Amino acid sequence: MNDRAHLLIVDDDREIRGLLAQYLEKHEFRTTAVADGKEMRRIMERSHVDLVVLDLMLPGEDGLSLCRELRGRSQVPIIMLTARGEDVDRIIGLELGADDYVAKPFNPRELLGRIKAILRRSAHAPRDPSPETVRGFTFGGWRLDTVTRTLTDSAGKEVALSGAEYRLLAVLLGSANRVLTRAQLTELLRGRDADPFDRSIDVRVSRLRQILGDDARAPQIIKTVYGEGYVVGVNVVTD
Repeated sequence: MNDRAHLLIVDDDREIRGLLAQYLEKHEFRTTAVADGKEMRRIMERSHVDLVVLDLMLPGEDGLSLCRELRGRSQVPIIMLTARGEDVDRIIGLELGADDYVAKPFNPRELLGRIKAILRRSAHAPRDPSPETVRGFTFGGWRLDTVTRTLTDSAGKEVALSGAEYRLLAVLLGSANRVLTRAQLTELLRGRDADPFDRSIDVRVSRLRQILGDDARAPQIIKTVYGEGYVVGVNVVTD
């Protein structure tokens, strides 16, 4: 029994919690269903969780706050449940580090498919380094702190990064001299199967280069490997 993936469902609607837990149990998952952030923390502290299904519209601490908290201390995959029409909150959720989202009302089979896909990818896809293993990266006159999730320049001045920009930079630095493909990076940031024509990663890399003062015509920090992807081109020191 314990070799089944453990899913944590966080939703204040008792009926949805119960029905969803029952459905996922029938498909060979272990589930724990709770109503709020307090109970979520209790479960996370006491047992291993393979994926969190997190409702956006929770009373008190909302799903976005809990998503931010989870991503600040864990790499557990997160699927957000959102109401239709909440595009801004959905986008913010992805920026904060959610792996995917499903809009309510949803077909349980769709959620099941997304859960299975994310669990498959999480076993192989690169993830941004955990503060427990790497406290920070020093590279090209910059430092990225994985504990505070902040970027500072050579003078110690903090430079703002969005959640997605932090994750992209952290995983590139964590992979050192290894080339990461656009598909790998897209799956990391969006939690979805990569579209070969999706160029959102190129836009994010361009943004990171601007932040780092990396010449777009001849970048030295984040280099393009044509036909493959991106790689960090400077020495990276970890601590």
